[in-house]
Amino acid sequence: MIKIFCVNNGKDYNVEGGLSLLQLAVRLGSDLPFTPICAYVNNKTEGLSYTIYAPKRIEFLDFNSPAGQRVYVKSLCMLLYRAFVSVMPEVRLRIEHSISGGYLCHLSDAEDRNIVPSADLLGTIRDTMRDLVNSNLPFVAKEQPSDEVAEIYRSQHLDSKVKLLETIGNLYTPYYTLDGVADSYYTPLAPSTGFIKVFDLVPYHDGFLLMGPDPVNHDVPRSPVTQDKMLEAYRRYLRLNRTIKVSNIGELNEVVQNRRTPELINVAEAMHEKHIASIADSITRRNEEGGARVVLLAGPSSSGKTTTTKRLAIQLMTNLKTPKMISLDDYFVNRENTPKDETGDYDYESLYALDLDRLNSDLRRLIEGETINLPTYSFELGQRVERERPLSLGHDEVLLIEGIHGLNPELTRALPDDDIFKVYISALTSLNIDDHNWISTTDNRLLRRIVRDHKYRHTSALETIRRWPSVRRGEEKWIFPFQENADATFNSSLIFELGVMKDYAEPLLRRVPHTSPLYAEAYRLLKFLSFFEPIPSDQIPSTSLLREFLGGSSFHY
Repeated sequence: MIKIFCVNNGKDYNVEGGLSLLQLAVRLGSDLPFTPICAYVNNKTEGLSYTIYAPKRIEFLDFNSPAGQRVYVKSLCMLLYRAFVSVMPEVRLRIEHSISGGYLCHLSDAEDRNIVPSADLLGTIRDTMRDLVNSNLPFVAKEQPSDEVAEIYRSQHLDSKVKLLETIGNLYTPYYTLDGVADSYYTPLAPSTGFIKVFDLVPYHDGFLLMGPDPVNHDVPRSPVTQDKMLEAYRRYLRLNRTIKVSNIGELNEVVQNRRTPELINVAEAMHEKHIASIADSITRRNEEGGARVVLLAGPSSSGKTTTTKRLAIQLMTNLKTPKMISLDDYFVNRENTPKDETGDYDYESLYALDLDRLNSDLRRLIEGETINLPTYSFELGQRVERERPLSLGHDEVLLIEGIHGLNPELTRALPDDDIFKVYISALTSLNIDDHNWISTTDNRLLRRIVRDHKYRHTSALETIRRWPSVRRGEEKWIFPFQENADATFNSSLIFELGVMKDYAEPLLRRVPHTSPLYAEAYRLLKFLSFFEPIPSDQIPSTSLLREFLGGSSFHY
């Protein structure tokens, strides 16, 4: 008998060797308050098909957990792929990006020409998926020599997966089969299709959206939200990827292995500069028509707001505009008036942590040609300190304000819309792992933050990972609902950046103790980074946005 400890109820159990997690969950019955979809086993995420052969610490997880949601979504992706193999075996399915509350999918033929799916086709695929769910077919975990797995993928025309296997050089490769079809997803899958009951397929521009369960009511599919501006920003980089023929990690690794990285870096950096210059031109045109006196730049954590603001200022100067900058931090209310979050801590990310009346009054006076005295907030004292800091806006001068609330109309409620130009900044990662696995924008930003927090704040990866859910909740509340309010959207991702981040982030993630429940997240990120060929950071220019996180920037922060 094997002794296991169940974290969910704090009890020890003696079980026979070879018992699966699913069998254990059934045996626990009412001792578990929910139906699990996966589990942490010794602080690593495992599927319920995992078998127990030694003493383990087990925590069962449901759909509400981040790991559980990943397992559900990736299982749903394989369900979708299996349905297409049944209905249109010759089609290439690409699951590309998270957008509009779902996952953007495109279809193409053997000549890589886009196929716009009809409502009838999506209905047939949806019905096929439901038949697979009703059959409750198992997702079967397997592992074979990588060259054998590559041959399986080659026979299914999964060329992006073949290229990834060939460039990472692992001896053995794990994968899944569903009803005779093979695929790989870099997280465990559900035990069977019967676990994946809630989904929908929705026509979307020239593709469609794969929708999972609604985050509030898990019994119904999520409804799409409008994110047309985000889509266009993402498409801009997809077109670049196709032009330079780097759309997935396997192709990126080939570039590194063939020593063509400097060219790729130069193109990606030039794309950034060109887009920032285009935004500066739009601001300048509006300004010369009498508007855009104030430019607000907003974005989630580690999206590169600071460097983007500084580079935008330079481009405005080339347009003969003089940028001036203020910090929203100086408009914090005194600490005793700061709102508190659900844990009772001061919520500095709340919009109402700012003195909105003072801010709007100062901005209105600046636009009207008056001179104001900028406030100064002392974090040490927790209150505003008045000092002599006069500011005015003259002819051809533009005020730049960076902060998470820039797109929220409440921030500048007293100002005419024409006087405000809003820029949204986000790392919309356009590189995919392969055709069926996208790279999460959130993971990209989290890795940036881990590296930056260690370098500039002496914060461990463990602590950054611990704080991340709170950061994400703030973004969901205060930033993401206002994305479509932007006049311009800047994609701060760089196609090569995760290859550079690899050497910086891996040592930090390895320091997360295996005994910590947060090790599951560190282990997942390490596994993800293992797919990348490392790219030396000495090839990155000092003006690169990436330098905001790595250090070595020519900008002063």
